[in-house]
Amino acid sequence: MSTSPSPDSSTPAEVSAPYGTGPAASDAGPSSAAARKPVARIRTHHLRDAKLQGEHFAMLTAYDQYTAEIFDQAGIEVLLVGDSASNNVFGNETSLPVTVDELLPLCRAVARSARRALVVADLPFGSYEVSAQQAVATGVRFLKEGLAHAVKIEGGKFYAETVRAMVQAGIPVMAHIGFTPQSEHSLGGYRVQGRGDDAQRLVEDAVALADAGAFCVLMEMVPAVTAAAVDAAVDVPTIGIGAGNATTGQVLVWQDMAGLRGGRMAKFVKQYADLRTTLADAAKAYGEDVRSGQFPGPEHSF
Repeated sequence: MSTSPSPDSSTPAEVSAPYGTGPAASDAGPSSAAARKPVARIRTHHLRDAKLQGEHFAMLTAYDQYTAEIFDQAGIEVLLVGDSASNNVFGNETSLPVTVDELLPLCRAVARSARRALVVADLPFGSYEVSAQQAVATGVRFLKEGLAHAVKIEGGKFYAETVRAMVQAGIPVMAHIGFTPQSEHSLGGYRVQGRGDDAQRLVEDAVALADAGAFCVLMEMVPAVTAAAVDAAVDVPTIGIGAGNATTGQVLVWQDMAGLRGGRMAKFVKQYADLRTTLADAAKAYGEDVRSGQFPGPEHSF
C-alpha cells in the first residue's frame, strides 16, 4: 500500500513535527539534522485510504526491538504488541494472565524501534472492562508510557460507548470482534464465530464500533462470507485472522508466521519460514563446538 496521498486527496500532506523530535534529531548537529529527510509514518488515515483504493496492508505481532526493526524494514505496515505476548513471550497457556505493566515495556521497545509502521497495543484482560473511564486511563498509559500510536480492545457493540470515550480522549482505537481470546471461557473455547444467523450480530457489532469512532475492525476466526459482509457494512478498513481474504488487512502472530513456535498450528496460519529448526541447529552446532574445544578459536580471541 502507498502512504503518499493522491493529488486529489482531501487528506493534507504530513509536515515535520512543529515542536521538535526529541534528542535523536539534534545529536548529530544542525547540518546533519537539516539534511535528514523526515521518515514517512503509517497513520490511521493511510489504512483508510488503502480500503478506499482497494489496496491491502499487512500486520504482524512484535514484542521486542529486533522483530520490530526487521518487520518495519520489511515494509509491514502495522505492528501489534498483542496480549498474545502472554503465551508467546511469558509462557502462559492463554492471553488472560498478562498485565498492563508486563506489556508496557514490550510496547516501548517496539515503538522505539519501528520508524515507519503504525504500532498498536492490546489492552489486556481486566484493563478496560470495568468502565469507559478505566479504558481511557489504560489507553492513556499505552500512548504515554508505552509510546503506542493506537490501542486495540476486544468486544462487540456493548463497548461502543467505551470506544467513543477513548476516541474523544485522543486515543485511536482498533476494535476486535468475532472470536475474542480474552472471552474464551464464556465463548466455550476456541470456536469460530459468526456462522449462519450469528453473522448479523457481527455486522451490527462492527457498525456500532465504527460509528463510535474505531478506525479499524479486526475479525478473528470468522467465516469468509461473514467477514465480507462486515467489510461491506463499514467504511473503515477491516483486518482478518482466519477471516478470509475480503478484508483490507491480514494479521498473524509472528512466531506462527515464521515457524518459531512448535506444535499444531491453526488452520489460518501460513508458515513462511522454519526458524525453530534453524535456531535449534545453530544452538546444537554451538554446543558441539564449545564441548569439543573448537570455539572460541584463535580468530575469536584477543
